[in-house]
Amino acid sequence: MLVYLHIPYCDSKCHYCSFNSYVDKFDTRKEYMHSLHQQLVFELKRFNANRGSIKTLFIGGGTPSTIPAELYEPIFKLLKPYLRENAEITAEANPNSATPTWLAGMKKLGVNRISFGVQSFDEAKLKALNRAHSPKQAKEAIHTAKSLGFDHLSLDLIYNYRGDTKALLQKDIEKAFSLPIDHISAYELTIEEGTVFSKNPQARQEDDDLAFFVTEEITQRGFEQYEISNYGKYQSEHNKGYWRLENYIGAGAGAVGFLEDRRFYPQTDIESYINHPLSIAEEILSETQLLTEKIFLGLRSNVGLDQTILTSKMIEKAMFLTDEGKLTLQNGIFYNPNYFLTDSVALYLLD
Repeated sequence: MLVYLHIPYCDSKCHYCSFNSYVDKFDTRKEYMHSLHQQLVFELKRFNANRGSIKTLFIGGGTPSTIPAELYEPIFKLLKPYLRENAEITAEANPNSATPTWLAGMKKLGVNRISFGVQSFDEAKLKALNRAHSPKQAKEAIHTAKSLGFDHLSLDLIYNYRGDTKALLQKDIEKAFSLPIDHISAYELTIEEGTVFSKNPQARQEDDDLAFFVTEEITQRGFEQYEISNYGKYQSEHNKGYWRLENYIGAGAGAVGFLEDRRFYPQTDIESYINHPLSIAEEILSETQLLTEKIFLGLRSNVGLDQTILTSKMIEKAMFLTDEGKLTLQNGIFYNPNYFLTDSVALYLLD
């Protein structure tokens, strides 16, 4: 199984961000980590965890690098017996708060992969997105992480912000590949309700060509696209576990957990979560909902679709798409060679 820990603190709120995060509640961090520990104790029992059953751990947010490494120690002490040998352990970080001290502390705890929220190396674009770091800080943080011996390093990029051009994005990608990384997540800007950009939807531009351009620029440099927004010489096992719809513990305010046919939703408000970390809502998913998710997730990644989960009608449609060159079939698994057509292919199968 997988484990996801949500850290809902941020130095600043990015204008596009819709995640559950806060910039004004840093005084609650110690209490929050204590409640996170409480929930994990509960979840390990609920998921019937045993030695070596956790294959990946992902610390996301928010900004995990806003929490001092020492506050993570009780969490790692709790999880250590359950972590598989050589488990992938990822922490997200922002360049401005991923100090050498924080990075060294997380490395000592067992983190072996850092995912940096870079978004761009263009100073003006970073300011427009309300990012709290500079291009120089991003480069320095990644080099520091490499020097400390992390096994895998990733960075995020955003495209289709207003004014993005092929020239700007090419520079971003070139600078990314000048750094010691083995993974890139490239996300198209989306306008989510409740964000700063929702009041300024013109912040996003509609340019489908840029999606293909970004993919080509990254893949021609040797990174394989293994999901619509993810590329790498190294492919994140945690990401792929989500796309296979494996069981995962979701701990923290705003996290989501999944077990067999149920989803779990801890409270999103920090104070409410701190006071009642075991107040967790449940949702039961129908067989149709589960199949729908498996189809969408499988088609948007190299996980693919095992034909044994499909109905006879779906298999017939999938074979038609295979004949048309829209899908490929290998060893009983249908693969989608063009992730940008995922929605239309999935809807065709489900219709």
